[in-house]
Amino acid sequence: MSEEKKQNTSCMDKKLEKELQAILEPYTNSKDNLIPILNEVQVKYGYIPPIAQSKISEYLSIPMAEIYGVITFYSRFTLKPKGKYAISVCLGTACFVKGSEKIMERLKQRLQIKEGQTTADGKFSIDSTRCVGACGIAPVFTVNGEVYGKATVKMLDEVLDKLMER
Repeated sequence: MSEEKKQNTSCMDKKLEKELQAILEPYTNSKDNLIPILNEVQVKYGYIPPIAQSKISEYLSIPMAEIYGVITFYSRFTLKPKGKYAISVCLGTACFVKGSEKIMERLKQRLQIKEGQTTADGKFSIDSTRCVGACGIAPVFTVNGEVYGKATVKMLDEVLDKLMER
């Protein structure tokens, strides 16, 4: 790694550490605060960076393995950054029966990534969910939380085309 890159990384790490400290300060170092702290970090960064896991571990005196277990247990939390457009396809029963699997397959084909991945340019990420509470308009997919109901492969293509133009 070049000296310039090391210096930039070091500056970014220091900035991140300051931001994390500001998140941690309002909380006592009780283990009961783990989920609220993780939630704040997730909201701020869009994922839980490794340095945040380490700082939380130190602050709450919780082993990293336990923090990792909580992060991976709750679908709300993620270990990887999401794309600018986080697309999720519901694969719950109502949506699956009405063809959401075809929508997921088309999405993976169009973006050339797998579920849980983000495109190299950071623009799109793909996930699945089991229910978004919109069974009456199944099948559904979401883009950054916006629900698209009675979805079809054609509708997905149209939405992707618009997002790719931006």
